[in-house]
Amino acid sequence: MELKKKTAIVTGAGKGIGRAAAEALAREGVSLGLISRTETELAALAKQLSDRYGVDVHYAVADIAEAAQAAEAAQGLAKELGRVDILLNNAGVASFGKVADMEPAEWERIVRINLFGTYYVTHAVLPFMLERQSGSIINVASTAGERGFATGSAYNASKFGVMGFTEALMQEVRKSNIRVTALTPSTVNTPLASANGLLKGGEHDEGILQPEDVAELIVATLKLPERVFIKTAGIWTTNP
Repeated sequence: MELKKKTAIVTGAGKGIGRAAAEALAREGVSLGLISRTETELAALAKQLSDRYGVDVHYAVADIAEAAQAAEAAQGLAKELGRVDILLNNAGVASFGKVADMEPAEWERIVRINLFGTYYVTHAVLPFMLERQSGSIINVASTAGERGFATGSAYNASKFGVMGFTEALMQEVRKSNIRVTALTPSTVNTPLASANGLLKGGEHDEGILQPEDVAELIVATLKLPERVFIKTAGIWTTNP
């Protein structure tokens, strides 16, 4: 399917997978609405993509863990773009610690951003897709949404929640020609992974899964004929 002249909203667009996906979509001729908490990153990226690829790029600064901010940002971008063909729910955070040691506020923060944020943005964008009876939603989950591990209770809970939310949403909207996909990458070379000490080969290790690799999978998923969709897709480093 041709992506040129489509529109997309990308959360967590300032860095990592979100930034790589935004560039990959812009390269395909997709107009973009970018959401992040850091305006300097968004402004620089919007100018770069607009100048390099000649696409329309809008952005909104928001903490998607807050329902009102998420709704205002997503609805505002949808109106600026004119419609929303693609929603990439990518924004996420992580920290790790044993259940007995992690403060409840930190546990809740992770779940609110990763799970509630995905819901809030989807809830705001979905009416635009339902009205047109068309659209693609990709939720970036994780292998952590498929199996738990010690010290990962908050992150696991949030990503398991994203997987369940994605499944339920898919069953609700497929009859409206809206495709819903969950991606489950293993560890990706991103600032999130670096900050949590997950990059054993260092930040410049090109042998592990890169944000650009996930972005390629996102574009390939979206290019499938509209009559089909990928329900769940995992992407792993070949030889970590």
